[in-house]
Amino acid sequence: MVPSSIVITSIFAPTEAVTKFAALPDYQLVVAGDKKSPADWSEPNVTYLSVADQEAAGFRLSEKLPFNHYGRKMVGYLHAIQKGAQVIIDTDDDNIPYDGWQFPATEGTFAVAPADMGFVNIYKSFTSHHIWPRGYPLDLILNADHNLKEAELTQQEAKIGIWQGLADSDPDVDAIYRLVDNTEVFFDKRAPIVLAEGTLCPFNSQNTMVRRELFPLLYLPAYVTFRFTDILRGLVAQPIMWAHGYRLGFTEATVIQVRNPHDYVKDFESEIPCYLHPNCVIAAVQRAVAPTNTVGENLRRAYAELAKENIVTAQEIELLDLWLADLATLTA
Repeated sequence: MVPSSIVITSIFAPTEAVTKFAALPDYQLVVAGDKKSPADWSEPNVTYLSVADQEAAGFRLSEKLPFNHYGRKMVGYLHAIQKGAQVIIDTDDDNIPYDGWQFPATEGTFAVAPADMGFVNIYKSFTSHHIWPRGYPLDLILNADHNLKEAELTQQEAKIGIWQGLADSDPDVDAIYRLVDNTEVFFDKRAPIVLAEGTLCPFNSQNTMVRRELFPLLYLPAYVTFRFTDILRGLVAQPIMWAHGYRLGFTEATVIQVRNPHDYVKDFESEIPCYLHPNCVIAAVQRAVAPTNTVGENLRRAYAELAKENIVTAQEIELLDLWLADLATLTA
C-alpha cells in the first residue's frame, strides 16, 4: 500500500527537484517518461515509467494519449492509483521542495474566504507585488475588489479536496506578466486560505495535492494547447468539488521553481484560451454538474458541455472516456 504518491513527467535527466522528492521517506515518486526522455533515465527510489512501460501497462488511455505531451503524466497517476495511493501530489521537475515540504490536513478548521466572490487573485493574499496566477481573467488584474481582504477571512470547518502550494522565485504566472514585468517573487509566510463555494481561482499542476475521492479530476486535457492543459483542468474541477462538498485551499510557497527554459511569446500564444475562456468554462461546468452524480459522471458531463461551447473537441471526449474506463477498472 502506498498512501501518498508524487507524480512527475519529465524529458530531462533527473533534476535537483526529482532527487529531492525521491529522497522523501513517506512518498513514492513516479516519473512518467516520454519519447524525448533519456533512454538511460534512472534515479534511486523512483518508479520510472518509460514509454515502453507505459504501453505495456494495459491502460486504455494509451490508445489515444499523445506522445511528447504533458498528459503522459496521466499514466503516472493511473500507476499510483493501481498501487493504492490515497493521495496524489502533482509536481514538475523544476519545482525544488523546501526542507519540511508537506501539505496541511485535508479536514479541519481553516481561514476561509467569503462565498460567491467569483474569481479572486490568491497571489495578492501572499504578496504585495502586482502579480496574478496563470489563467486569472485579464479584466480583473487591476480590480482590487477581487483581492481577498484579511478581515473577510473567517475560521471555518472545511473538507479540502485539493491543496495548491505556491512556488517561490518564478511562480506560475502567464506570459503577459513575464513579458511586461517578470520580477522574481518570494511569497509571504502565512496560514493557508480556503475558498468557499462560488469563490474560485486558477490552480496548476506544479505543487498540488488531490485526495482519492477526487482522482477523476486529475484528468489533463491533451487536445487543448499546452499552457491551457492544467488551467482548464483546475477550472473544471472547482464547480465539481463544490457539488460534492469539497473545497480548494492554497498554502504558502513550499517549493522554489528553477524554471526550465521557455519562449515567452510562444507561451503567450499557447495561453490565449486561458485569456479568452475562464468565465465560459465555469458557466458551462456549473450548468452540467449535479450533486446526485458521481465525480466521474460530473466530469464527463462537464466536458460534454465544453464540447458544445467548442472549448474542447470530440477527440478530448474520446480520451476522457478512456481515462474514466481505466479508473473504473482500478477502483472496482
